[in-house]
Amino acid sequence: MLDDPRSVVLGALLVAVFLLRKLLDFRRAAASVQHLPGFRTLFSDRFIWFPYRVDGISPGLQSEVNLYRKYQDFDESGWDIMAGVSAFPKSEVTLYLADPAVIKDVIGARARFPKPMGPYKILLAFGPNLVASENDEWKRQRRLVAPAFSERNNKLVWDETVRILYDLFDNVWGDTDTVDVADIKDLTVPITLLVIGVAGFGRRITWTEDAVAPPGHQVTFKDALNVVSRNLFLQLLFPQWMLRWGTPTMRRFHTAYAELGRYMREMIVARRTAEVKEERYDLFSSLLDANEGLAESGEKLTDTGLMGNVFIFMVAGYETSAHTLAYAFILLALYPDEQEKLYQAIKSVLHDGHTPGYEEFSTFSYSMAVFNETLRLFPPAIVIPKQSAEDTTFTTTNAAGEKRTIPVPQGTYVSVHTPGLHNNPKYWDDPDAFKPARFLGNYPRDAFLPFSGGPRGCIGRGFSETESIAVLTLIIARYRVEVKEEPQFAGETFVQRKARLCKSRMSVTLFPERAPLVFKRR
Repeated sequence: MLDDPRSVVLGALLVAVFLLRKLLDFRRAAASVQHLPGFRTLFSDRFIWFPYRVDGISPGLQSEVNLYRKYQDFDESGWDIMAGVSAFPKSEVTLYLADPAVIKDVIGARARFPKPMGPYKILLAFGPNLVASENDEWKRQRRLVAPAFSERNNKLVWDETVRILYDLFDNVWGDTDTVDVADIKDLTVPITLLVIGVAGFGRRITWTEDAVAPPGHQVTFKDALNVVSRNLFLQLLFPQWMLRWGTPTMRRFHTAYAELGRYMREMIVARRTAEVKEERYDLFSSLLDANEGLAESGEKLTDTGLMGNVFIFMVAGYETSAHTLAYAFILLALYPDEQEKLYQAIKSVLHDGHTPGYEEFSTFSYSMAVFNETLRLFPPAIVIPKQSAEDTTFTTTNAAGEKRTIPVPQGTYVSVHTPGLHNNPKYWDDPDAFKPARFLGNYPRDAFLPFSGGPRGCIGRGFSETESIAVLTLIIARYRVEVKEEPQFAGETFVQRKARLCKSRMSVTLFPERAPLVFKRR
């Protein structure tokens, strides 16, 4: 057929018409937002098969490159809003926001700017849940989940985190004066997994337990949760049969996924059939109690229906805190003067060496400042996606203070660009610097959004803050953290060292790739 010149010409014409139509659609999309500067690419940042940042191909907004660039793309575009226009599979516009006033309006108007569900499919691995839902389903999930996050649970989180750390000090690190940690996540991930185990699910585990899978299981609860959360994207990309028989990583994920589901079902059955229904304040027990309370309204979920939120409790309950704590220890090791300020602030409260109680949480203001400054520099999510439900406009400014009104057609994707927002020099003095003290006084609260905000703000924020402040406070009170010296990196500059230790990747949340640190007893 290809030998026929007419067929070749016809084929060429069809291709030309297709490309011309794509070009016209692309130009119309760009014109719909008045050719606002930004990205012009083949694919949008929602194209999961190419999550990388390559000029002209994809903005790769979930790529860690955008963390490193911070506010730079907005600076180059000249405005605090920039437009991404993509051509395939269809022409679409995404507006990226680093303007606090516009962002406040967007996150505060849930009906006008709902959450698009596409980017959250990854979190539906075990069923519907609060995070990956909208409209009436979100309201139902919120009624079910909200009662679990209470002051009583926060106190449980604090008390159990303190217990877990003392167990670490007494029975793992013991009398050792210098503790080498090959990768800081090897410390922070187990801590937060142990915390979510007890404060989330009533499973009190010590550092020396859970090393071997219990009868009926192939892997431990901790390992199953860690493997699944790190590799959730595989669930979106490949069918179950391929995961079962594919590469070693696929097979490991498939096994961990099945094991995690089995653990969750066992926990639900064990809690429901327990003879003694004592009052408990862990998230899981509160969720089950709240679900029983929905029976009369007909909104009660089945055990399978509960598993989506159980899974979200587990992933969100350990990953965000574990990774933020990892970055915090890296930054404290890189900036010993800031670490000393934190130590002195802690010492002023714990001057007599007493064990801090939850009622003292608010006195550790410098610990909270370190935590917040870490979140500013390394937000768990690089973008917070929304979508415009109606035709509207945004008004933003440039460095000269000039205003520009941007049309926002219905259906336009709108993403809060957290690195751009958190490093916007209009609102943050010396944004590249690690300065925890900036959070001790008045700071631009609308330019700080690590846990999202508005009605869709992270419901587990208090849980994360409570355990993280306890971890930072107790460890820095006893140990000085330093960067581990390795011969292959001898002679590196401070800038090179910081870049190496803070090199990041994305899973469900952002995490440091590898950072060896040393903890020295004070």
